[in-house]
Amino acid sequence: MSESNRRTFLKSVGGTGVALTVAGCLGGGGDGDGSTTTGTTGDGTTGDTTTTEDVTTITPGTASGFPPFEFVNESGDLVGFDIDLLSAVVEQTDGYELGSWEDLEFNQLIVALQNDNIDVVAAAMTINEERDQTIDFTDPYYDANQAVLVREGGSFQPESTDDLADHPVGAQSGTTGKDQMDALVEEGTISSSQANTYENYVLAVQDLANGNIDAVIVDTPVAETFVANRDVVISFTIETGEQYGFGVRENDDELQSALNEGLQAVQDNGTYAELTEEWFASE
Repeated sequence: MSESNRRTFLKSVGGTGVALTVAGCLGGGGDGDGSTTTGTTGDGTTGDTTTTEDVTTITPGTASGFPPFEFVNESGDLVGFDIDLLSAVVEQTDGYELGSWEDLEFNQLIVALQNDNIDVVAAAMTINEERDQTIDFTDPYYDANQAVLVREGGSFQPESTDDLADHPVGAQSGTTGKDQMDALVEEGTISSSQANTYENYVLAVQDLANGNIDAVIVDTPVAETFVANRDVVISFTIETGEQYGFGVRENDDELQSALNEGLQAVQDNGTYAELTEEWFASE
């Protein structure tokens, strides 16, 4: 990201410092077979996944509205840490190149992957047992927990999930934050009518700022970005020990291994450190 783009990013969503880790990666790669396959893209149109003798074009999918990992900037471009990281990773693979991005709702990504509408998910997706039963993941590339956002300067400053009792709470559909909110309903801490689900966290934080809900549960790095840009603060953190990974179809071992190899390469050559500095460093 250029310095001018970084300034635009900081102006629109804010930047903040976080801690990141990359696990050790596997080896391997895949070559094309000279064929062309046709599938339906996320917007309902028909698109081609093209394979040449040496290079296979893969379609990446994401869900914008999750800054700084993926979002649409003021110019209408899809940008973010995941976008740049996957691009850099694929550049380091033998036999793969990225096609056009598909921007979907988060809870549509796994279905799109299973239906061959996309070939890889790059959307700050937490590796967990439920998802791992339907898709495969690369090695993890990011660590996170869940943060509880509240209005800055407000009288409501909870210190634990128990303090959320009888308060309206928000989270994005399909996320770990939504799972945490659902657990509050199951435990009886909040009622089902107090659990508010949003298509993306931008809408949730907007509702928080407007006083329509009292708290938002969101991944810590994303929460820190909102803190830098909105009148909200992190009231407390829920330690979930999450790790993000790129998602691929089950048994797509060649692509999985190639991406793992690329992850290791961008860590070794300094690209990963450069991207974290660009997208997460404080202004």
